[in-house]
Amino acid sequence: MSPLVPLTLFGFLPLVLYLFNRFPGQRAVVVSFVAGYLFLPQAGFLGRFPIVPGLPPYDKISALSYCVLIAILLFDSGRLSSFQPGWIDLPMLTWCLCPIATQMANGLSPISPTTVQIMTWGVPYFIGRIYFNDLAGMRQLAVGIFAGGMVYVPLCLLEMRISPTLHLRLYGYHARVDFAQTMRYGGYRPTVLLEHGLWVGVWMMAATLLGILLWRTAIIKKLWNYPMSWLVPVLIVTFILVKSTGAYLYLAIGIGIWFTSRWLRTALPLLLLSVAISIYLYLGATGELYRIPQVNAFLVASENTDNDRSASVAFRIANEKLLAAKAQQRMIFGWGDSGGNRIYDETGKDISVTDSLWIIAYGLQGVVGLISFTAMLLLPSLGFVFLRYPPSTWSNRKVAPAVGLALILVLYLLDSILNAMTCPVFMLASGGLAGLVLKEPETNRPKSVRVAPPRRTLAQQR
Repeated sequence: MSPLVPLTLFGFLPLVLYLFNRFPGQRAVVVSFVAGYLFLPQAGFLGRFPIVPGLPPYDKISALSYCVLIAILLFDSGRLSSFQPGWIDLPMLTWCLCPIATQMANGLSPISPTTVQIMTWGVPYFIGRIYFNDLAGMRQLAVGIFAGGMVYVPLCLLEMRISPTLHLRLYGYHARVDFAQTMRYGGYRPTVLLEHGLWVGVWMMAATLLGILLWRTAIIKKLWNYPMSWLVPVLIVTFILVKSTGAYLYLAIGIGIWFTSRWLRTALPLLLLSVAISIYLYLGATGELYRIPQVNAFLVASENTDNDRSASVAFRIANEKLLAAKAQQRMIFGWGDSGGNRIYDETGKDISVTDSLWIIAYGLQGVVGLISFTAMLLLPSLGFVFLRYPPSTWSNRKVAPAVGLALILVLYLLDSILNAMTCPVFMLASGGLAGLVLKEPETNRPKSVRVAPPRRTLAQQR
């Protein structure tokens, strides 16, 4: 491990403090989370501080929450008092506190798992609630994600040429222990400084979708003095070269929902996608999915195919079949961190492969965790669209960035069916959308009427 690893993780705090001292709060939060997520090393310090037993690890994700929270307390503490809880916060609250019930039900300590859950998911959501609960804040967050995608463009292109080794060259080791799946379609698939190439694909998908919306709605015309008509095509080409097939599908779905909903003036396509995801999770959690003849036929056919993508999907579904059966043994609250959610061979070796975020949530926190995890992503997006800003308002330049972020949250949940990407930046969007749902739509607010001064008569003018 390079000395740069602890230097960047622990040196991130003074950088965040500088940003809060130098820029307004919203911009400081966006830059801190986007830059930290994209550039901090994939590392954690666990067991290095024996003074506090059971202390959770300080890693890349928790560093974002800890550092930004400290900066808020020092520079913008008044913002904390602006938080007003509402019904839409219940899924996130349940998700964050679920490890307490889970751990206690399994006779385990709840301190570390609950703290990790709160710092990974709850704190970014809370920060989003107090900083991005208006359309201007959502616009700034959307521009920040797009800018993060543009910053990754030259790094992705570089790794396509030299192989995905930037994390190794900079921090002294690969971001993943099982460094694999770097080749796709005859070339390298970049990972840059994220854990996996699939994570890069989802991030670039989100940046590309927002870039297209920002460009086509003329919300911003330039970024860093470069016209959007240049930047967005470059981002699209880079996204294609990232070679993430699933991310291609997500982008197509997102753009399709955007244009279809605006044209038909209904959010039914987004609702149908959300219902489809929920049905899949229900079938997977109950085991009914693996009793469908077509699914079993797909698994058998994929064993004898040379298609890497089909084989990968089949492998994940086959593993989820075993893991779902194990999770059903502790269906309500799950196994916690006891390891009971894993699959072991006759020698006691762990042979589990947990690629999907949904099966991880189900195994660790049971049905309660799975439902709360799903609801914390779907409710803010659907509430924003159906309760506050219907498709008839999506052409409004103030509304469009928030709509793009709402689409990304649902697409992120769709990706969680197959992958296990953790992205606190998306939780900022979830919190911001939740805040917008609890407020009156800004587009319906009466505008101040300017009263013209009375005209002076000819005699008065004289």
